[in-house]
Amino acid sequence: MTAIDPTAHLTAEQIEELGRELDAIRDEVIAGRGEKDAAYIRKVISAQRKLELVSRGVLLFSIFPPAWLLGTAGLSVAKIMDNMEIGHNILHGQWDWMRDPKIHSTTWEWDHVSPADQWKHSHNELHHTYTNVIGKDNDLGYGIMRVDEDQKWHPFHLGQPLWNFINACFFEYGIAAYDLELGKNLHKRRRNNPEFRARAKAVGRKIRKQVLKDYVIHPLLSGPSFLTTLAATFTANLVRNIWSHSVIMCGHFPEGVQVFERRSIKDETRGQWYLRQMMGSANISGSRAMHFMTGNLSHQIEHHLFPDLPSNRYAEVAVKVRALFEKYELEYVTGPLPKQVFSAWRKVFRLSLPNKKPEVKTPDRQQELVAA
Repeated sequence: MTAIDPTAHLTAEQIEELGRELDAIRDEVIAGRGEKDAAYIRKVISAQRKLELVSRGVLLFSIFPPAWLLGTAGLSVAKIMDNMEIGHNILHGQWDWMRDPKIHSTTWEWDHVSPADQWKHSHNELHHTYTNVIGKDNDLGYGIMRVDEDQKWHPFHLGQPLWNFINACFFEYGIAAYDLELGKNLHKRRRNNPEFRARAKAVGRKIRKQVLKDYVIHPLLSGPSFLTTLAATFTANLVRNIWSHSVIMCGHFPEGVQVFERRSIKDETRGQWYLRQMMGSANISGSRAMHFMTGNLSHQIEHHLFPDLPSNRYAEVAVKVRALFEKYELEYVTGPLPKQVFSAWRKVFRLSLPNKKPEVKTPDRQQELVAA
C-alpha cells in the first residue's frame, strides 16, 4: 500500500479494456494447446523420475564422497523438478485439458509433506484469489512477517529475518502449517473442530510417509552408507526448500510489488482483478534453464494472470503481457535472481523495524491492519 497509487492514472474504462486484452491472450493460448504441450509435460515427468531413481541408486554408495556429491546434486534437482515444474503446475490444473487421469489435478500427489488437496485450497483458491491482500492471502508473509509499513509494528517483528530463514530451511513444513491455518486453529475451541482434526491427521499421515521414504527406507537400503544417505537426503530436501522459498519470495516480496487492503477488493471487476495480479507480482529474468528450474514461476506475473495455462507457454505470453504494461504505463517488476532475492530480504529486514515516521491511523484502518 504505497502512498502514491501506481495505477491512479488509469480510468475505469481502461482497466476493463486491459482485462479484455488479457482475456484475448488467454483465449489464444487455450485454442493453441495441443500434442506438443502434452509431449512436453510427459517428457519432464519421465526425466524427473529417471533422475530421481538414478540419484537414489548412486546414493546407495554414498559412503564414497564422489557418489555422495553426485547423488545429492541429482536428488536435489529431481525434488525441485517434482515440486516446481511438475507438482505445482499439475495441481493448478494446467494439464487437466489432456484428460489423462495420471496427469490431473484431481489425482496427482507430490513429494511434499502438505497433502495435495489441502495445498490446492490454500494456494489455488485463497492465494490466487486474494493475491497480496493483507489478512486474506496467507502466502503474503506466511503469517509470521510484517509485510507493509502501515501494519502495526510489534517487538515480535524484530525476529522476522530469523523466522523467514527458518521457514526457508523447512519450507515444506511451513506450507503444511499454514495450509492448516495453525495460527488461528490452535485455540482449544478450534483445535477440537472435527474438520480441522481430520485435516491435521491427513498432514500427519503425509509427513510419516515422506519421513519413512526419505529417512528410513532409502538409508536402510544403503546398508553401510546409512548415515551418509540420510545426510544426503536431508541436504536434498534442504536445497529444494530454500530454492522454492527463494522463488516464491522473489515473486511477491521485492521492492516495487504492491500489497492491498481488504476493502480495496470489494466489488472487484475482472479487469481490476487482473490489475491486482499485475501489480502484486514480480518476475525473475534469466536463461531457459533458470525458468525451468523455477517451474516457470520466474514468470510470476504471467502465472498469476493465467494460473491454469501450461507453464511452458509463459515465456511467449510474457512478451505480450509486458507490452501491455508499457501500453498502460505500469511498472513491470523484474530482475535477475540475485537482485530479486536481495530486494526481498532487504524488505524483510526493513519491515522488521518500527517505522521511522509516525503512522497515520484511522479507526477503521487500524482495526483492519491489527486483524491482519
